[in-house]
Amino acid sequence: MATLVVPDSVPSPTEDSKTLMEACRGPDEEVIISILGHRNSSQRRNIRDTYQQVYNEPLTDRLYSELSDHFRRAIILWTHDPAERDAIRANEVLKGRNPQLEVIVEIVCANSPHHLQSVKQAYCALFNSSLEKDIAAVVFSLHLRKLLLGLVGSYRYDKRVVDMKFAHWESADLFEAMQTKELGYDDLIYILSTRNACELKDSFKMYEQQFKLPIYEDLKSYGGDDLTSLLKVAVQCIVCPEKHFAEVVKTSTRRLGMHDNDDDTLSGAIISRAEVDMAKVRTEYSNMFEANLDDDVAEHSFGDNTKSLIMTLLGAGV
Repeated sequence: MATLVVPDSVPSPTEDSKTLMEACRGPDEEVIISILGHRNSSQRRNIRDTYQQVYNEPLTDRLYSELSDHFRRAIILWTHDPAERDAIRANEVLKGRNPQLEVIVEIVCANSPHHLQSVKQAYCALFNSSLEKDIAAVVFSLHLRKLLLGLVGSYRYDKRVVDMKFAHWESADLFEAMQTKELGYDDLIYILSTRNACELKDSFKMYEQQFKLPIYEDLKSYGGDDLTSLLKVAVQCIVCPEKHFAEVVKTSTRRLGMHDNDDDTLSGAIISRAEVDMAKVRTEYSNMFEANLDDDVAEHSFGDNTKSLIMTLLGAGV
């Protein structure tokens, strides 16, 4: 499922740390990519810990001081532990650098409940605040704030539970909210923020069987307001995250770097999924758009070294 390529044999964290320290002096960005772009999260953690012990400074601080622009952001995000990375991405959203609330919904709905708890802990450690507190302070729309706080504040049971009677009841509840156009309806947000992925998939499947249209398609009829957009992301990340991220990649590559946020969105999607399900995203991309994801990303207007990192994480040409 992952596209990250890690050699069968890698140097010790001490050797990697020394090579990275020397590469930062140039900086030799290709050498930095050749190491960090071929190490998994556990190996990168060992490198960070060793670098701190040997050189008495965080590796991410050294990368920040020696690099610049999109490549600096991308390589630092990749170097971080996945939970720290998502905490940073959430903070960027809330502090205005990348004002896309969809990123927070992706973090919650496309990952495990254990990952979400780790993200919240990392957020507190990095920013001396809670994710919930910052959402409440920044998101002024009542419905958006209610949805985001409901999603972020939940801890979903992650085991398989089958109760089709319950799914039948909840699908009817969802349909009622849809038909009355009460997308801010408390029950709808409550269902999305408290049920686990298996229960929601059962309810969405029952919804389609009863009402002859997938709930995701039903949501499309409501237009493009912010609440509807977030609900679409939540539903799709729960039902089929690889399909959602295939659409994120396609939308970003179509714009060909017209806006900085598009570059950040594309690199963020690939960085966050390279160790998770990027191979599935690639397959879904091919099925949906009859195109090659790697080729489309390679044509994107990244700077050369950012492109080199992203293509490395995709396993392209390796």
